[in-house]
Amino acid sequence: MAIPSLTTQNAAVAYIHYFSFMLCFSSLSIERLLLKEDPNRREVINLLLTDIVYGLSALSVLVTGILRVLYYGQGSNFYTENPIFWIKVGIFLFVGALSLYPTITYILWAIPLRKGELPIVDISLVKRLAIVINIELIGFGLIPLLATLMARGVGLTN
Repeated sequence: MAIPSLTTQNAAVAYIHYFSFMLCFSSLSIERLLLKEDPNRREVINLLLTDIVYGLSALSVLVTGILRVLYYGQGSNFYTENPIFWIKVGIFLFVGALSLYPTITYILWAIPLRKGELPIVDISLVKRLAIVINIELIGFGLIPLLATLMARGVGLTN
């Protein structure tokens, strides 16, 4: 079996990066839509599964992003010397840190679920989670804009 060319590898890593980003954004959007007061068992399970997809896709975005910077992109200097790249990375890390609150909340919901009970989800918790997820969605919405600017050399001093 032949090893794919560097161009093919580059394209594959880029595709996985973009697809993972879309999966990340869409799963976060679905998570926001599923969020409600007093969810039933199926709704809690769907939220848990959606958050797992979100986490795995975010991890894939991170890994493929690192691969693109180090091996398959336009050279590490192109990225690391551009302040827009660091803003983009900062937003990604900020969104990732924000996502800990919903994720930990959902993990805690699994405890009563295992006992055959439903978690207590009141309207104030739903509102807090909704605010966090909305901020995450806004952050994720900014990342492609920054990537587009960065790809066109905006931010570089040369």
